[in-house]
Amino acid sequence: MTNNNKKGNILVIDDEIDLIELLKYNLAKDGYNIQFALNGYDGIHFAELTKPDLIVLDLMLPDLTGYEVCKRIKANYATSSIPIIFLSAKQEEVDKILGFEAGGEDYMTKPFSINELIARIRAIFKRTYANTINHLLDSDGGKPSMPNEFNFRNINVNVSKHSVMVKNKEIKLSPTEFKLLVFLMTYAGEVFSREKLLDNIWGSDSFVEPRTVDVHIRRLRSNIEIDETVKFIDTVRGAGYRFINED
Repeated sequence: MTNNNKKGNILVIDDEIDLIELLKYNLAKDGYNIQFALNGYDGIHFAELTKPDLIVLDLMLPDLTGYEVCKRIKANYATSSIPIIFLSAKQEEVDKILGFEAGGEDYMTKPFSINELIARIRAIFKRTYANTINHLLDSDGGKPSMPNEFNFRNINVNVSKHSVMVKNKEIKLSPTEFKLLVFLMTYAGEVFSREKLLDNIWGSDSFVEPRTVDVHIRRLRSNIEIDETVKFIDTVRGAGYRFINED
């Protein structure tokens, strides 16, 4: 049963009982409602059933890898917007990149500081959709001060409906990919460094590494640039990224 006084609902998917107990105690003490699953299949099922606000996911599970669990959760429209923090003993950069490419929001290596994990969870909860694109909203009430709909070449983006169409085909983007696209289209033609994108999309209090931007840009491109002859996002060497606003 959900406690309405709680800050949010967190699903922990991990097979280490001691770690689960540690997380349950500390996260509940900090005001979160905690559920847990001991394997990947149960984690996917609980995510679909309860729609948690955030998932803490171990990379090494007895049945599925955390990567596979993350991909399945992100592939389901009902759970695709749930942010996921990976926990893993793997510390190589390639492991982190694979985690981000699977759809993870953040990646922490074991052993970790419980206080840092809580800080990262707080940061993710603060990065709501409304706050991320508040440059589109006016100060009194939330009506868009900039266009709610973007059309360029064969792409159409409706902000309020959170929909993206390319060549009349609906494209499913993760929340972060959608935020990136809306931000870049809003300021089409302007070049943004990794650091500027981190500040505007992830937030200035984010723990996310600059390399994460590259991973999300690559995933966004693969989703929207389905016609090889039409490119939307340009890499400006040594400067950053921009949405191409010329025909």
